Amino acid sequence: QVHLVESGGGKVQAGDSLTLTCAASGRTFKLDAMAWFRQALGKEREFVAGINWSDLRHYTDSVKGRFTISRDNAKNMVYLQMNNLRPEDTAVYYCAARPDMVATSASRDYDDWGQGTQVTVSS
Repeated sequence: QVHLVESGGGKVQAGDSLTLTCAASGRTFKLDAMAWFRQALGKEREFVAGINWSDLRHYTDSVKGRFTISRDNAKNMVYLQMNNLRPEDTAVYYCAARPDMVATSASRDYDDWGQGTQVTVSS
C-alpha cells in the first residue's frame, strides 16, 4: 500500500500557475505508475496526467501544453505543474498510485489515492 498526501492547491486567477505536490510513503515508490485525477463539483472523476516508472508521460487533451507531471523517486514525490489555468480547471485534484509500470487513464486501475486538494480558478 502507498500513502499519498497532496498539497499546493488554492484559489487563483485565470492565467495563473500552481504546482501540486504529492508525497508518497509505503511500498517501493519508484516501481509505481502515478497519476493525477480531478473531480469538479457534480462531475465524475477524470484523468489529468500520468507518469510511468520509466518517466513516460501522458495527458488528457484539455491540459496538454499547460500542465506538466513529473516525479522525484529519491524524494518519493510527484508534481503537477499547472500553467495558464482556466476556470474549467476548477476541481479537487487527486494523486493516485498503482503497482504497475504503466500509468493508465482509468481510475479503477489505481489502488491508492490521496485525500485531494482543491484548485479554484476564477475568471
